[in-house]
Amino acid sequence: MTAQTAGPAGRPNIVLIMTDQQRADFTRAAGFPLDTMPFLDSLGERGVRFERAYTPMPICAPARISLFTGRYPHAHRVRQNSAIGHAVYARDLVDLLREAGYVAGLAGKNHSHLDPAALDFAATYMHTGRSGPTGPQPSEAEAAYDAWLTDLGQRRGSFSREPTPFPLECQLPHRIVRDALAWIDTLTGGEGQAGAPAAPFFLWLSFPEPHNPYQVPEPYFSLFPEETVPERAAGPEVLAGMGGPLGEKWRWERRMIETAYPGYDDHWRRYRANYCAMMRLVDDQLRRFVAHLEARGLLDDTLLLFTADHGDYAADYGLQRKGVGLPECLVRIPFTVCGPGVRPQPANRSDHVSLVDVLPTLCDALGLETPYGVQGRSLWPRLSGGEDHGDAFGSAYVELGYGGMHYGEDERPPLHFAYGGPRFDELNAVTQSGTVKLVRRGRWKLTMDMLGNGQLFDVEADPAELHNRFHDPALSAERAALTEALLRWTIRTEDDLPLAGYVPKRAARNWYPAADPPPAR
Repeated sequence: MTAQTAGPAGRPNIVLIMTDQQRADFTRAAGFPLDTMPFLDSLGERGVRFERAYTPMPICAPARISLFTGRYPHAHRVRQNSAIGHAVYARDLVDLLREAGYVAGLAGKNHSHLDPAALDFAATYMHTGRSGPTGPQPSEAEAAYDAWLTDLGQRRGSFSREPTPFPLECQLPHRIVRDALAWIDTLTGGEGQAGAPAAPFFLWLSFPEPHNPYQVPEPYFSLFPEETVPERAAGPEVLAGMGGPLGEKWRWERRMIETAYPGYDDHWRRYRANYCAMMRLVDDQLRRFVAHLEARGLLDDTLLLFTADHGDYAADYGLQRKGVGLPECLVRIPFTVCGPGVRPQPANRSDHVSLVDVLPTLCDALGLETPYGVQGRSLWPRLSGGEDHGDAFGSAYVELGYGGMHYGEDERPPLHFAYGGPRFDELNAVTQSGTVKLVRRGRWKLTMDMLGNGQLFDVEADPAELHNRFHDPALSAERAALTEALLRWTIRTEDDLPLAGYVPKRAARNWYPAADPPPAR
């Protein structure tokens, strides 16, 4: 079976499953000691799990817009969450699927340029409960839980050291799956009815978890006792030795959190245990969702793609959430695909893939023309066992920052929240100042900012990225090769929009060939 021949109208249903702030290395399939997402791991065994998948920017809205447009943030112009209304693109994934005859729905967190009112179905949620006028309104118990969650997020550190005093059914993942399944049932003739919908459906199943507020009810709260939580890669003590503008901003961010919640890092094991438990809660709801598709006879005709927008420090460096820099814990994300046309394969540990690759991959799978302006690469031949892609996925490229100069460790520019208060936003004018770009290839990772400050890490030998070897003479050749790769990415992702009198020649599947070798002497 191929993707083009499955399901209604000859095309598969598509479910894009997204979590928020889920780092890639916290599942047993990825080598983590705790079994946080066994069902997701099983989906990877049915299809393809990419171990080197990257966000184009470790911030919610820019990453999500990149997924739906196939464009890097510097091209779609949204480099901070507050700039959602300024996205630049020709047509996005929802446009293309609806033109191809799909009905489109969203259940969960949006935080992108998409207009829920323009979809065929939308039940939207944010981190503290229901958001927007569409979808079912919360019950009395759900409303009480949402109020509790809001208070936890705004006044109590966004982290609970006790089990959540509301049942599982009030949790957002449970409600999101409920709403999604209710919509799917309307497409197949009603609850309890099996059969194909009249038109293929696209569903964005978007969980706000494991993003803060970090909380779970029993039995999840006790699932991973604190003493079983693995040691972190590095604690707050390493921040004092981090040099350059990024080191200054890391220390600024830690001071901001410590001022709001003194002693917060004393409870890092509980925080990390909550994070892992939230992942298991999501996993159980994912299992519930897929089981419903199977019971309705839809699973064999549905392409499932699971990913996240970015990662989480999860107490590494004594930090919470996200913010400064491009460490692996923030930029590497889960990425699993299974369903019609996807050939089950061992975990892919070599190809470097990105959220920007989702749109061209689905276009390729469905036989749709990829719009101009798309910068991602099609993964479909890799998923389906087709032609070899050469070095098209030999490296990954990531961006961070909204421009201007870096703010320093002791500066206090105007922020969108009060200094010293109980509420803070780790994404702010200081932590996101300047511009940094990254290229990852093999075991090596290079970052460069707009002032020429460089970092070079051997991620395999130094997973916490504590030893910057940018100026190591023994690595001059590697540094030069990675700098060239970063330059190529920067040139390659120059925008070809808007289209005018000249029509660009495009590389097939956006696979750019390697540079010609130097002439023989």
